[in-house]
Amino acid sequence: MFRACILLLASLFPLAACSRAEAGPLVDVAVVDRDTGQWLPSYPHRGDRWVAGEPGHRYAVRLTNTTGERVLVVLSVDGVNAVTGETAAPSQAGYVLDPWETAEIAGWRKSLDDIAQFVFTNHRDSYAARTGRPRNVGVIGVAAFREARPYYPPYYPASPAPAPYPPYAGARPQSESAEKAAAPSATDAAGEAMASRQRIGTGHGEREWAPVGSTDFVRARRAPDQVSEIRYDEPRRLVALGILPPPYRPPYRERAPQAFPNGFVADPPRWR
Repeated sequence: MFRACILLLASLFPLAACSRAEAGPLVDVAVVDRDTGQWLPSYPHRGDRWVAGEPGHRYAVRLTNTTGERVLVVLSVDGVNAVTGETAAPSQAGYVLDPWETAEIAGWRKSLDDIAQFVFTNHRDSYAARTGRPRNVGVIGVAAFREARPYYPPYYPASPAPAPYPPYAGARPQSESAEKAAAPSATDAAGEAMASRQRIGTGHGEREWAPVGSTDFVRARRAPDQVSEIRYDEPRRLVALGILPPPYRPPYRERAPQAFPNGFVADPPRWR
């Protein structure tokens, strides 16, 4: 079975950043229906990748490290960190994959020993909605980081420290741009409307034994080297959005008369 290490010290940052350009993503991301054992195909639509999730089915997020070095993957499901349960941010804890390793993350991490299964469920029954965070239901995301290499900077004699700035008295006035950022925007309103149309989300399913270890990881830089998203919904909504073709139905044919519809002669109905 697949093996993964969980990163508990997510606030560590590198001594120095390193830049290495490679073709392709650090981590391949796929969604697997655990009840059928099938990979869910992804469909491109207006710059997004979509998969069709069947309500009631358990699923897993399959992560594959495509490099010969360790990588850290912060996994977000419906805008919630799958390890810590916090509203997701790239700086948080995640899973560390060894070189070329593949791991299937099948649930919300409850401890180093067990998870609560990911399951496609009604939007209102999703873990994010039940914890008051329905805004981002319907998206699976990863933020992947390279690991920093040891770096020893050259030694320079210390120079005298500059004189400190005088303390600033009073609160700084809020700038116009800050006021605009604080005010609700049309984008937020559109996002809320989108969330209200989302049919399914990811529920907090049954407990399952899924042990992992803990390790340290120093990120090569603060910003992730890869950010990927997969959106999902139930098949009938993807058909309505034009992402999936409508299901095939054979053309209607009027039933032709049959010479032997039954085996015996039935009594005619009585006149009333």
